[in-house]
Amino acid sequence: MIDNPYSSFDIKGKVALVVGATGAFGSVAARTYAGAGCKVALTGGNKSELEKISDEISKNGCENLLINERPSSEKECQTIVNATVKKFARIDILVVASGINKVSKVDEMSPDTFSTVMDVNVTQSWLMAREVTKQMKNQGEGGKIVLVSSARGLLGHPAGYTAYCASKSAVDGITKALGCELGDTGITVNAIAPTVFRSPLTSWMFEDNPEAQKVRSGFITRVPKGRLGEPEDLAGPLLFLSSKASDFYTGHILYADGGYTAG
Repeated sequence: MIDNPYSSFDIKGKVALVVGATGAFGSVAARTYAGAGCKVALTGGNKSELEKISDEISKNGCENLLINERPSSEKECQTIVNATVKKFARIDILVVASGINKVSKVDEMSPDTFSTVMDVNVTQSWLMAREVTKQMKNQGEGGKIVLVSSARGLLGHPAGYTAYCASKSAVDGITKALGCELGDTGITVNAIAPTVFRSPLTSWMFEDNPEAQKVRSGFITRVPKGRLGEPEDLAGPLLFLSSKASDFYTGHILYADGGYTAG
C-alpha cells in the first residue's frame, strides 16, 4: 500500500532550468515549476520577455534567475549551466523548450534553412542535455531531463514541414538513446510531444472568424478529444516527468495531443 501517492509528485525546492522560457512551451514550464514550489532558472534570447516572466513568478514567491542566453553553442550552454549552479548550487530538472519552424516546400527550401531548423531544434537540445548530464552526474543523485518534441516527430505534414518533422524525429531519437544510455545513473530523459495548443503563435486559430474557424474545424476533425490544446494540458505531463512519479519512465515520448496520433 502506498501511504501518500501525492508525495511522489512533490517537487518543491527542486531547481528547474528552463531553456527557452519565453516561448509557448517554456513559459508554461516556468509557471508550472514556480507553482510547484521550485527554484527556477529562466533562459532565453528575449530579455524583456524574460523579465516579464521573472516578475510574474517572483510575485508568487518563486526564487528565480534570469539568464539572457540562447543555447547556440557549447560555450553558451556551459554559461547557462554554470550560472544556474552558481546561483542554486545544483540542477534537478532540465526542460529544453527552445525551438523554431521555418515552413517551405522542399523544392523551395534552402539548405541553410534546413540546417538552421536542425541546429536549433536538434543540436541545441543535445548540447543542453549534454552539459546538464555532466552536472547531474557530478551531483550523483539522478535528475530529470525533459525535451520538447511534437506530434510532427511521428507524423508528416503537407505544408512544407520537412525540416521541422525531421528535427522533431531527431529529438525523439535523442530522447530514446539518452534514456538507454543514462538508465543506470538515475537520470531520466523523456519528451513531451504536443499537437497544436493555444499560444501567442497560434492564437489566431482560436479566434471567432470564418478563416480561423475553417482551419480549426479542419484540424479538430483529426483530434478525438474534439478541441485544440490549452497551456494547462501541458502542466500535468511536465509535473509527472519532473517528479519521482516518473522514476521508471525513460526514453519515452509522451504525446499531449488529445488522441491525434492514435487515429
